[in-house]
Amino acid sequence: MRLIVPDASVILKWVLPSASEPDTAAALRVRDAAVAGKVRLEVPRLWLYEVGNILTRNFPAQALAILESLISFGISVGDTDEPWRKQAVALVQEYRVTFYDAAYHALALIGRGTFVTADGKYFSRTKRAGAISLLTEYH
Repeated sequence: MRLIVPDASVILKWVLPSASEPDTAAALRVRDAAVAGKVRLEVPRLWLYEVGNILTRNFPAQALAILESLISFGISVGDTDEPWRKQAVALVQEYRVTFYDAAYHALALIGRGTFVTADGKYFSRTKRAGAISLLTEYH
């Protein structure tokens, strides 16, 4: 089964009002592919902190319920083992990106999957590394 690593920007589009989130339909295709058993989703441990930060700041009354819903969805959390750490650090050093973003990308590279992001700036900087798709181009 094909591995997809959605970043926090993609995961948030599953639960935020679509009027405030561009490319929601593309994000929902990622989620629906997982529900249908066509892909396997995996994220780094920090996904919960990134998503939780946005939810608690922008949707405080609903944050806990939304977080619980996302946790119950059952996305696999990847290992933070030595190969992953080396890959994440290499991405940061070569492309001058944040460790946060590289954490997702490294999972895809190590797992021979695809990192799906809505972050066009990150995509432009790192597309040469491979294993990455801009959300608007995901299929």
